Amino acid sequence: MIRPGAIGDLILSLPALESLQTGYFEVWVASRNASLVRFANRVRSIASTGLDLLGITDPPPSLIDSLSSFDSIVSWYGANRPEFRELVGSLNLQFHFFPALPPETGTMHATDFYLDQVRDLCASTSDPIPRIPCDVPRENFAVIHPFSGSARKNWPLDKFRHLARGLQRAMPVRWCAGPDDPPLDGAVRIDDLYELARWLAGARLYVGNDSGITHLAAAVGTPVLALFGPTEPGVWAPRGPNVRVARWNR
Repeated sequence: MIRPGAIGDLILSLPALESLQTGYFEVWVASRNASLVRFANRVRSIASTGLDLLGITDPPPSLIDSLSSFDSIVSWYGANRPEFRELVGSLNLQFHFFPALPPETGTMHATDFYLDQVRDLCASTSDPIPRIPCDVPRENFAVIHPFSGSARKNWPLDKFRHLARGLQRAMPVRWCAGPDDPPLDGAVRIDDLYELARWLAGARLYVGNDSGITHLAAAVGTPVLALFGPTEPGVWAPRGPNVRVARWNR
C-alpha cells in the first residue's frame, strides 16, 4: 500500500488499508506518518524508497526489484500523474491507482470513500472507524490544540483561551502544538506521532480544529470536540463513539 498525504488523510484511510491485509503486507507513507501504522509487516517512508524520484531520474534498481516483488500494489500516490502511471505500466508493475482525495462536491465521508475504493480488492470490509491502539490509562486533564494545516480552518485563538478558562474549573488544561505551528507558551510539542498519540490517549477531553491531530485524538479513543468552520464535517469529521462536532462562523 502506498499512501501519501497528511496526518488526517492517513488516519481516515486506515480502515481501507487494514481491510487489504494479506500474508505479507507492506505500507509506504509520508515519513512523519510511519509510526502510526501499527498493523503492517513493514512500514517505510516513501522518501526512503526512492519512489518520489521515479519518472524524474533513472530509478534505483533496488526500487524496481522491490516493486516487482509484490503481487499487488495499491497506490494513492501518482494517481493524478499520467506519466507516472504510464511508466509503471511499461515496467509491468502490478499497480492499482485510486484518487487520494474525495471529490470536492461529494457528500460521502472520506473513510467510506476510501473503503469503497478498495472493496473489490479485499475479502472483508474493515470496521469503518479509524483506530490506533494505545494502552494508556485515562488521566484527568484536557488538551487543546488550536491550530491546523490551514489558518482558515482555525477557530480564533482568543475563543480557545476563553474556553480553556472555563474548562480549568473542572480539570487542568494542557495546550498542544505541532512542530510547524506558531509559537504558543507552555504548549506540549511531541514530534513522534505515535508518542503524541499515547499522550493524547491519556486525556479526559480533547478540543481542536479540523486537523490531523484532532483525527489522531479520535483514533486513540479520547473524547473529542472537533470545531469545523469552512470544511465539511460530513466528509472530513473524525469518527468514533466519543466524537462530537461543532460548527463555527467568524
